[in-house]
Amino acid sequence: MTGQPYSIIGEDRPSRWLITCDHATNRVPDWIGGGDLGIAAEDMQRHIAYDIGAAALARALAERLEAPAILSDFSRLVIDPNRGEDDPTLIMRIYDGTVIPANRRIDAAERERRLALLYRPYHDAYARLAAAHPRRAICAIHSFTCQLRGRPRRPWAVGVLFSHRDQRLGPALVRECRDQGWITGENEPYSGHLEGDSIDRHALAYGRPNVLIEVRNDLIADAAGQQLWADRLAAVLSGFLERHEV
Repeated sequence: MTGQPYSIIGEDRPSRWLITCDHATNRVPDWIGGGDLGIAAEDMQRHIAYDIGAAALARALAERLEAPAILSDFSRLVIDPNRGEDDPTLIMRIYDGTVIPANRRIDAAERERRLALLYRPYHDAYARLAAAHPRRAICAIHSFTCQLRGRPRRPWAVGVLFSHRDQRLGPALVRECRDQGWITGENEPYSGHLEGDSIDRHALAYGRPNVLIEVRNDLIADAAGQQLWADRLAAVLSGFLERHEV
């Protein structure tokens, strides 16, 4: 799909799963500073701009599960689709030590423009795909950095995130990942519940089964790692909904 702030893959695939990737790319639209947020090129390659490796992993996993997928096509630094519209971190002014010049003095008009042209079309498409199967389950794919500046190194290979409001899938997936021998965080390195985020908006609000999987980004930084982890996660997620009678 072209001309939209997202891409959809395999829309007609039969799986109950919908694979999503909120932070798929570091692209900045040309209508924002000529495609430049005013930060160094090397910062645009860091985890602050997108989830490294997550897009390729999401595509490969969706193919293995015969599932549709939706991926954003704008940097989280432009506007973060995994935040509610009223979240103060929707448009970040500083992230992991890097100031974002194009966002420092953003006004209401520019905020609304980004919502209208990027954020809302993405969520409209996401909502349509989520509703397309009567028993839809959502699997959100993200990646996390090994270490934030000034913080301890993170030990997990995988994090499984889930809300206290729906524990049908999360705890079981943690167990199955650990059974594979992976160092797996339960609601690590982030909390599994955030009001207004994508899972809250498209899964919890409708009672849809859901899970968010975070893979450490050094493990999926190249094609070999992305394919390996797609194989590993597909092996766990294939038949997972049936095994747990969800």
